[in-house]
Amino acid sequence: MDHKIKTFEDACNAGGYDPTILPDVSMLPEKFRKHQVAQYKLMIITEAINEKRLPNWNDRSEWKYFPWMQVEADEQRPSGFGFSRTAYDYTYTRTYVGSRLCVFTAEHALYLGTQFADLYKDLFLADN
Repeated sequence: MDHKIKTFEDACNAGGYDPTILPDVSMLPEKFRKHQVAQYKLMIITEAINEKRLPNWNDRSEWKYFPWMQVEADEQRPSGFGFSRTAYDYTYTRTYVGSRLCVFTAEHALYLGTQFADLYKDLFLADN
């Protein structure tokens, strides 16, 4: 599969967003700012990968995927991070990620988790 979305800027261009305009997180404690900006960027990227389509949670036949990370410690982020696999589940509700971070194929989830690993690090991990 040829992935057209290789950067946040590509995703913004696909969705009609200005990549230079990011959420104003100045009112938040500094330790939470990077997380919020990463969440925003990943929502834009996921929307572009999904071609602006949101998951339909009323449709049990529609599979929904998200990257699943294996946590591995390092010096900068002692809580660690590593991409391990994709996950799919519809038999009961879990709150791992919101709808805006779900994609429709395992391949897209794998791509998101590897191509945008740094953003997922910023989303899931705190800096020391």
